[in-house]
Amino acid sequence: MVTSARFCLIGMVILTIFASSASALNKRQVHPGKVQKQPFKTVDTSVISRDPYIGAIVVDAATGQVIFNDNGNAKGYPASVIKLMDLLIILENVKQGTVKLTDRVLVAPEAANVGGSQVYLKKAETFSIDDLLYALMVKSANDAAVALAVHVAGSKEAFIEVMNRKAQELGMASTHFYSVNGLPPQRGQAYDESTPHDLTILARAVLKYPDTLRYTSTKRSTLRNGTFSMGNHNHLLGVVRGCDGLKTGYFFKAGFSIVATAQRNKARIIAIVLGSRSLRTRDFKAKELLEKGFTLLPPQTPDTVHTQTAAITNHITNKPNRRL
Repeated sequence: MVTSARFCLIGMVILTIFASSASALNKRQVHPGKVQKQPFKTVDTSVISRDPYIGAIVVDAATGQVIFNDNGNAKGYPASVIKLMDLLIILENVKQGTVKLTDRVLVAPEAANVGGSQVYLKKAETFSIDDLLYALMVKSANDAAVALAVHVAGSKEAFIEVMNRKAQELGMASTHFYSVNGLPPQRGQAYDESTPHDLTILARAVLKYPDTLRYTSTKRSTLRNGTFSMGNHNHLLGVVRGCDGLKTGYFFKAGFSIVATAQRNKARIIAIVLGSRSLRTRDFKAKELLEKGFTLLPPQTPDTVHTQTAAITNHITNKPNRRL
């Protein structure tokens, strides 16, 4: 009798478990013709990068002739690429004699703890302009950009005015700067904007100065008497034949960008990739476009080389885009 009661009790427990499982299963079933709701996912619409890029362009550095153009007038956020404008303005000041590369820069308070890529400048440290230009172009140091801007113009705001004035002077009609280093803006501020076409104008202008390639072709450099190592963010150096510059840029919403240049024999090509979704794609496309540029570039003769050299030295042209 005891044994029979025990078996009855076990059977009741098993039936109860099966009933509970069946009930739970029925609750999870989707009725025919009824669409099961998916969790809502938000999309960050402020991310503007694309695959393979927002826009790209290739030009002959000497003449500005467009060799390849794929959405070259599309606007994007160039990020640290804008440091090419910093370099241009400072090298122009050096040429005019208002500053020297050997001048000592006293680090301003606002140049410390800037964020992003930096060389960790401390208030009241001093460096030569030459040292900070290596930090600017090799390490892409945001704090170096601030220190140089304050030294040359008195404040970041004054230097930004000079940047925008220079952009207008060059004919960079779709470019506007709001920072000296290309960092993402703070709340209520605007993004630095430019286009692949405008960046070719900037690249051609800065290439007029021989010191440019001294900085941009350097793969590794040091600061603070060799105690701080700096590696170049341009992965095409030493990989693409003849590549010796110029500048990369990145932050999340902007994507990956590059102003790349290479020289083979006496021909120089500039390739711009703006707003690529991935670093690998940006570098692959930049390499591909440099190779394409040299393939499509008309043969160089002594006469054309002389004419082109004079053109890049004396005048920066702004020709309309055309796609080949």
